[in-house]
This record gives sequence, structure tokens and C-alpha cells, in this order.
Amino acid sequence: MKKIRELRADEIEVRVGVVRKNGISLLLYKDARCDMNILDETFGITGWKRHHELINGSLFCTVSIRDENGEWISKQDVGVESYTEAVKGAASDSFKRACFNIGIGRELYTAPFIWIPSDKVSIAEDNGKLKVRDSFFVSYISYDESGRVIKSLEIRNQRKEVVYQINMENKSFGQISQPEKTRPISDYRMKKLQDEMQRTGVTEQQIIARYHVSLANITEIDYKRIMNALKKTGSKVA
Repeated sequence: MKKIRELRADEIEVRVGVVRKNGISLLLYKDARCDMNILDETFGITGWKRHHELINGSLFCTVSIRDENGEWISKQDVGVESYTEAVKGAASDSFKRACFNIGIGRELYTAPFIWIPSDKVSIAEDNGKLKVRDSFFVSYISYDESGRVIKSLEIRNQRKEVVYQINMENKSFGQISQPEKTRPISDYRMKKLQDEMQRTGVTEQQIIARYHVSLANITEIDYKRIMNALKKTGSKVA
């Protein structure tokens, strides 16, 4: 099987994850155009194909690649609708997920938690909502010998100012991060916390009373304390 190369810095997109008054988190991702370019480059325009189908109301994509023996190898995944174009968004998302399964961009799963403090980013409040005025791009990235684990990473804003830099072999070198006691939790952790609250029947008011923190202001260290307690709590009676 032909080796799929790792993503170049210019092929990686950056979007804002969590926005807080004291900073923001950033997420790395690839788009469908990047996947198609790498498929063409690696297998040729006749060496791969895609197919979409509805299964139980969800849109799945199957990406197939042809090996050296002419056999087709397929990977499949389901997509999630976008906020703007439901069908097109689900089709694109399922395609990108299937390409992850093949191996394109899988190294992005090894990305560190990327936190940009408020003194490195322009954050404004509009109608009660926090908005980020800056845009970001990956200016440098390197991988370990396997090519599947991120070794170093540098991110700049639209003014080409470095806002994040880390060397995973020496995490203290050039890293702009935030300690657990002030770092907000990710959307994924918030969902897990809310699931545990629903399972146990614990309310936000009870959490505020015991831990003196609201859900909107929970940090990493708060999350660990609360989750440890919830996991020891039995499920509520239906």
C-alpha cells in the first residue's frame, strides 16, 4: 500500500474553539479539498473513488482506494450537518471522516491543547457574546520519525505575529499555554460533564453551592474535581 504523507503547514486550517474573556482555544483541521488533493497525489485520479448513502437517516461516505494488486480497499464514516447547508455539510464531513480512517491527516489527533491568552488575541463583546477578531494559520509544523505524531508547532495571526509555539520534545521551550487552575474546559469535556450531571441528577445550583463555580467558568482543575465526585455518585431514579 502506498504511504500517505503527513499534512504540510499550509494544508492545515485553524479555527477558534472555546472563547473566554481570559483567552481562546484553537483547533486544527483539514478541509475536503486537501483530502482530494492528497488522494489524487498518492493514488492518481483513477485510483480512488467515493460513494455516499443514507443509512437509518444518516449520510455515510465510503472512500475506496486501489492497491498495487488492483483490489479496492474501502473505509466508511458518517457525517454531521453544518449550520448553513445541511446536506452539503454532512456530505463533506462524512468524506473528511472517511479520509481520516484511510490515514489522511490522522496526525492532527496528536495536536496539543492550544490555548491563546487574552493578551495575544483581540476579543470583543457583541450583544453579550464574545467574538474573536483575529484569524490564525499554522506557520510551521514537524513530526516524529513515524510521521504520525506532531513534534513541534507554531501558529501566527493575520499580522504574522507568533501566538503559539511548542516543541513537544521540550514542552517548556517557547510554549504559550495556560495552567489548569485557570484554563477553561473544552466543549467535549463540557458535554461529558453535562452527561454525568444528567445521569446523577445533580444540578448546576448544587455544583455552585459545593464548588463555588458555575458551568460557564469551570476550569480544568474544577472539571477533574467535579467529575471524580460525579463518577462516585449513583444514577438518579427514573
